[in-house]
Amino acid sequence: MTLPTLLFGILFSTLFGAVFHLITGGGLGKLFLFILFSWIGFWTGHILGNFLEWTFWSLGSLRMGMATLGSLVFMGLAFWLSLLSPQQTKKK
Repeated sequence: MTLPTLLFGILFSTLFGAVFHLITGGGLGKLFLFILFSWIGFWTGHILGNFLEWTFWSLGSLRMGMATLGSLVFMGLAFWLSLLSPQQTKKK
């Protein structure tokens, strides 16, 4: 993988996380959470696309189709995790 491919992937995955945050809302912490999960999902999807040799919507050596799907799945997971709240234990 070349440096431009890596930078292009980081740029797109950051953009995906920022747009997802714009749609769902939240504070600065959620923005960082969505971008982090978008990065992880993007590169997981890319690696999975390479492994399975699925090449839909490829840009050079970057498997954008699988990377985008991975990013969306991981951001959905991050959104679901952000909705959970810790349980309060009842003191007697």
